[in-house]
Amino acid sequence: MRILQFVPNTLTSLNLFFGATGMMLAFQGRPDLTAWCILLAAFFDFTDGFAARMLKAYSDIGKELDSLADLISFGLAPAVAYISLLHFGLTGSWTFSFFTHNFATQLLLLAPFVLTVFSALRLAKFNLDTRQTESFLGLTTTATGMFSVSLIYLIYTRGANWEMLATPWFVLPVIVVFCALLVSEIPMFSLKFKNFHFQRNISRYLLILIGSVSVLFFGIGGIAFTVLGYLLFSLVNWLRRA
Repeated sequence: MRILQFVPNTLTSLNLFFGATGMMLAFQGRPDLTAWCILLAAFFDFTDGFAARMLKAYSDIGKELDSLADLISFGLAPAVAYISLLHFGLTGSWTFSFFTHNFATQLLLLAPFVLTVFSALRLAKFNLDTRQTESFLGLTTTATGMFSVSLIYLIYTRGANWEMLATPWFVLPVIVVFCALLVSEIPMFSLKFKNFHFQRNISRYLLILIGSVSVLFFGIGGIAFTVLGYLLFSLVNWLRRA
């Protein structure tokens, strides 16, 4: 049926919807709910591609919509969550009003939007790069966004010693590192299994183990450790081949 051709774009639109909702919740000082929204956005980001392959419903507008949705969900919403985190570190409040602060603080609060800029560069680069069909060069916007909101979720929900991370001396270097990873040429292995041979998929199996244990102990916050594990395995594989 022709109506099935609209399924992938509908799923992509849901990705964008939950990304925008997550951004609004971050502005309201609820980055924990932002994390849930971005988790849903990531689910729809996965299912739209799966649906497009199953239904053979590829389209140019779908490709452009997918990039726009990813920019909102994994580039813009996490940046706003970082702003909320910085504001908490400076004032003790997760809810912020931009114009109540002095100029220096305003500049500091704007700094996380650099992540949005680099996410846009990453997406534009990916759309034009024919080398990234089986694996990725640089960290994906999805992984970056998921790391960001899950880390902030961990700080928000765990409190105590975790709140020590809500400082510009931690947040800004993290943003800089992930901006660099977004546009880097470091090969990142694909999470897709071509077979289930243990030796050929050892990184994938270990990542599943790390992810399962991390989520078991830290909930959504465990996704941050999973992304770090993914980065570590990718770097090891890259250095071994160098």
